Amino acid sequence: MDFVPDSDHQHHDDAPPAPQLDDIKIEHRPHSRIPSTVHPFSEFSRRRPTEDTIPRSTSPWEPFRTRLDFEVAEITLAASMTKDQTNRLFELMRRAVSAQEDFTLQSHDEVRTLWKMASKRFTPFETSTISVPHQGEDHEYKMYSRCLWSWALDLMRDSRFAPHFTFDAQRLYKFNGARVMRFIDEPWTANAFWDAQSRLPQDAKPLAFILYADKAKLSSFRTAKGYPIIVRIANLPVEIRNGTGVGGGRVVGWLPIVKEDPKHSKKKSFVNFKNAVWHKSFLKLLEAVILHSKNRYWFECWDRVQRLLWPLILILSADYEEQCVMSLIRGLKGKFPCPVCLVPQDQQSVLSDVHPLHTSTESLNILNAARSTSTQKEKEQQLKVYSLRDVENCFWKVSHCDVYRALSFDHLHSNHAGMWGDHLWSDLQFWLEDLGREAAVKIDMNFDALPRWRNLKHFSHVVGIDFNDGSTHEDISKMIIFAVQSVLSRANSEVGYLLLCCIRCYIDLDIYAALEVHTEDTIAAGRDALSQFSTLMDLYIEKSHPETNKNWNFLKKHLLTHLFDDIIAKGVTRNYNTKPNEKMHGPLSAIYHQQTNFKDVAPQILRYDHWLLTSLSIRDEINDLDAYTDNLKATIDSEPDATESPEGVVNTAARVQLGARQGDFSFADIEQSHATDRAFFGFRIKLNQFLNDSLPNDAIPLPNETRIRFQACDQITEFRYLRVNYESMVNWHLQRDLLRCNPKFFGSPRYDCVIIKTEHQLFFARLIYMFRCKVGVTELSIALIHPYDVGIGVRCRQDLDLGLWRVRAKPRSSSEFVFVDSIIHGAALASDPEAVNDYFVIDTIDTDMFLRIKALQDSSGLRFRHQ
Repeated sequence: MDFVPDSDHQHHDDAPPAPQLDDIKIEHRPHSRIPSTVHPFSEFSRRRPTEDTIPRSTSPWEPFRTRLDFEVAEITLAASMTKDQTNRLFELMRRAVSAQEDFTLQSHDEVRTLWKMASKRFTPFETSTISVPHQGEDHEYKMYSRCLWSWALDLMRDSRFAPHFTFDAQRLYKFNGARVMRFIDEPWTANAFWDAQSRLPQDAKPLAFILYADKAKLSSFRTAKGYPIIVRIANLPVEIRNGTGVGGGRVVGWLPIVKEDPKHSKKKSFVNFKNAVWHKSFLKLLEAVILHSKNRYWFECWDRVQRLLWPLILILSADYEEQCVMSLIRGLKGKFPCPVCLVPQDQQSVLSDVHPLHTSTESLNILNAARSTSTQKEKEQQLKVYSLRDVENCFWKVSHCDVYRALSFDHLHSNHAGMWGDHLWSDLQFWLEDLGREAAVKIDMNFDALPRWRNLKHFSHVVGIDFNDGSTHEDISKMIIFAVQSVLSRANSEVGYLLLCCIRCYIDLDIYAALEVHTEDTIAAGRDALSQFSTLMDLYIEKSHPETNKNWNFLKKHLLTHLFDDIIAKGVTRNYNTKPNEKMHGPLSAIYHQQTNFKDVAPQILRYDHWLLTSLSIRDEINDLDAYTDNLKATIDSEPDATESPEGVVNTAARVQLGARQGDFSFADIEQSHATDRAFFGFRIKLNQFLNDSLPNDAIPLPNETRIRFQACDQITEFRYLRVNYESMVNWHLQRDLLRCNPKFFGSPRYDCVIIKTEHQLFFARLIYMFRCKVGVTELSIALIHPYDVGIGVRCRQDLDLGLWRVRAKPRSSSEFVFVDSIIHGAALASDPEAVNDYFVIDTIDTDMFLRIKALQDSSGLRFRHQ
């Protein structure tokens, strides 16, 4: 590759410069005519500046007459106020409004009229009637949809989002000092986008859609359901695409739900009928996309550049049941139950085998061949061989779309609610129950003792409790090893312990699946984790059967074989995870309860959702206008005089920052208030010694060149909060840990653990006390810590089997001082109930910590043995 020049030529004048560590190379699809570029890592950014963008309007609240009118109407809409409540509020507003701004709204009916007018800025919903025959009778259903193509063009006209569109496929590489390494994150950095664009005319720019569909529970008792279709644009970055703003996921369709008929339910003809209704309805949403996938569409974008747009259905995001409908396979009872490949039903548990893939072309040919046979029975037999249904697939009509390649790994349902929640977790509870009630009590106590961490649920009871939420299952799986390792051992349950080793492999695999950026190395490591998991599971199944009476030949296990192929093809799993889409079901349910009369609810829900989109868009424009006005005013107010330097000073945030100031305390007060804590013995004397030793090493002069001797009456300032910024090992972006050192944080002590890096070593420690003190004119931020850096020696087999990184605490009296700047990361540590002063680093709290501990294990030459 030309990114790393040959050493024999790198000194020639015409040779490219030698790459520097972390340089980024961007390679574009050849016939895009965009040359490859190399960027220093510090200059590589996906974000395009928008701060200088001039607002689209100086009165973005129109058609509302005043800004106040809109802002009051905005509240009534967001609060789902009734007609009477709205009218009463308006009456009070007219009585209380100041003379500075007019409030002119009169009634609920008037504000509804204004919302209708304002909502014309977005592509509206339309109602279509479809007719599908069954049992000699035509059945009609209503399909609600907005033109998918027009909705996408709405975003491309919007100067807030249009600059963020990426139209050309890219391949990204990073130089790690030894070799060039490809990395993948967004859809346009993966292979499917690249391959699709290569099949298009040379000037064509893919406009790639991500589509999701699933039934949504509207009422609490599941008696009322909706069937939304949600769309996202794959050309937009994930922060926008998966966000909740105007550029994020949007409901664009509402499929009809066929009522079950007791006479025909579960019969083949009725199941085919329901699938035909789905595909004929979905076809209405795709009409414009189908048209433009066959014919070019020139469009003048917001920057006044004409682009030849070409629609792609790049990703279909759905759970398994919905994927069966999208692909028109026969599901779990079919001979080939996988929507992606032709794995035989009895071979789903074998993860090492590779099977032929479904293709749209082959399926269409099979259907046409079957329909040409003379009898209904022969047709059915031919289709049954391939597990296909006698229904035409709406996605077949979209050019450059293979529905089976668009179907994507569903991380939420396949792993968290499926492989873990339905299988590994239920089997683990079987073995724990076999150990008796005392074991369950210990595990619940261990869960409760685990440290609290941001974005991670804290559990006090898990054993014997049924959970049906995928996110809850995910959090339990992340913590399970640390809570169970002291209870379930090889000695008291050999097969149960083997399952625990399987679970550790599953957790590794699940975290690799969640990475926000994948490199060639992480994909290889993920595949290795899958192989280890497969091997261990085969051994566990052999040893546990028939004791657990469990059939491990199920589809969600097999779907893991497609995980890394999907990442290479379509980018990381958050590009197609169903989780962001399922979160949108909640607001739809709220609209159902608060804004409908519970009859013919679809048009009522969609109208209100459309108004909420309109309100959100107007609010964003008002915020942009306010920010622009404030910046303009600040520029005028800060215009430098002729005598002053025009150069501004950039105030960059510190990497670490103390917060929650408690006040000033003397050394005598501190030592007295912590008199029973051995960590504070000799606090002042130890601090004097630390500073006298450390400051000269850091080239900070001692005041008056004399040793520091703090007196008992001297004061320091205590802090109980620490913000640490660090570069993520996953996506190389700046991340932040929020750490506490507080004797009473929400009623309980919280002293977080940290990773400290000094000149000679990296080690773990617990925060004890944080403060600032002055040495001469220099103000220093310092932390008293409890080091966890006692040598472990030879690590035990269980730690290796379960991938545990053990650290050991020094006596508390061996507390040390460190400069706060030496703290590079927060950490969560779980105590080992079987070994006083021993702790395990919880590497599963997030993807970054997972990779950090993997690096520590690799540098120590340790591997998980799982023997």
